[in-house]
Amino acid sequence: MSLRSDVGVRGEPSYICGLQPQLTLIHIDKLNGHEEVDPFHLQSLMAEIESDGFLRMPIVVDRHTNTIIDGHHRRYALKQLNCKRIPVIFINYDSCEVVAAAWRYGEEVTKDSVLNAALSGRRLPPKTTKHLVLINGVFKHISAMEEAMNIPLERLK
Repeated sequence: MSLRSDVGVRGEPSYICGLQPQLTLIHIDKLNGHEEVDPFHLQSLMAEIESDGFLRMPIVVDRHTNTIIDGHHRRYALKQLNCKRIPVIFINYDSCEVVAAAWRYGEEVTKDSVLNAALSGRRLPPKTTKHLVLINGVFKHISAMEEAMNIPLERLK
């Protein structure tokens, strides 16, 4: 697997200067989550992944701390399906091309609060944070980096 440097599935450049994205498979237990998961969404996603027999999208992780930036539910679903590995796009979370924000009005989220939650084990409530990345001069949700992969579950066990 490699992260292409031309155009991704969504028509956007796959390589974003400064973020230094790198796609790889890693052991699922090496990851640090910063948010709890919604149990209903988790069950639904787990059933979908199990029924499909593959994982559609990688997750996004900070390369320096192994903090999950996007993909908490996918990680927990795979773990409950007894998968040992997970496809990850590592990024440089320190990049000025990544912005942390809150989903809910009136809440404040910073990159430091995200990393502190992950590294301390005191996770934030589900869907507290959203992350934006600069693509072609426009900030877009970080999921714009995640290209469809459709990796069979057996390959992740």
